[in-house]
Amino acid sequence: MTLPLSAVPEIEPDAPEVLELPAEGTAPTVDGTDPAAEGGAEAAEAAKPQVARWFAVQVASSCEKKVKATLEQRAVTLGVSNRILEIEIPQTPGVKLKKDGSRQSIEEKVFPGYVLVRMVLDEDTMMAVRSTPNVINFVGQEERRATGKARGHIRPRPLSRQEVDRIFKRAAEKKPVLKVDLTEGDQILVTAGPFKDFQGEVIEVSGERSKLKALLSIFGRETPVELEFSQISKQS
Repeated sequence: MTLPLSAVPEIEPDAPEVLELPAEGTAPTVDGTDPAAEGGAEAAEAAKPQVARWFAVQVASSCEKKVKATLEQRAVTLGVSNRILEIEIPQTPGVKLKKDGSRQSIEEKVFPGYVLVRMVLDEDTMMAVRSTPNVINFVGQEERRATGKARGHIRPRPLSRQEVDRIFKRAAEKKPVLKVDLTEGDQILVTAGPFKDFQGEVIEVSGERSKLKALLSIFGRETPVELEFSQISKQS
């Protein structure tokens, strides 16, 4: 999904969004006093405002959309949809140059292998995310074990306002990138320009510049030449 500028979340400059979620089993007393003030430390902790923040979640390769759809459904099923509020896959527009020279509009992921989730972090929401198929873990700080060499528990780290703002603005403003179905070692035929009808081997691909470098046999010597994507076709 490509996010237009109008869809970029507004980041409050002073404080993170706060959701007022009443604690289970608490209610105002008859005289209107706050039960958290009289119920001791446990009640006060339960009555604290819940903060919704953005978290990055690492997922299996090419499973971003599947994780998003599954987690949205699980949040409802598990009763945490009021705390798992948004799930996004920041993407930018792109154009793919196919083998036959035609162009196809595509969506290019800003951070392949990651999904962003805006949520209230607690035991229930963490479990809902971590137990979703194809989810690897939250991005965060590893809490190392006191003994042994096993990896410790990952404590989820919320993204800062600056990080969130930068990610979504990048997704909304980045210009379309021309992608080509080519990798190093592929054989190509030059179809336009001064080297038309020359054959060669790809040695470097630069998607952002819409160019590649190929070794062409010129006067019996292999010479590196820079070419536009639109000047070549891939040989089978």
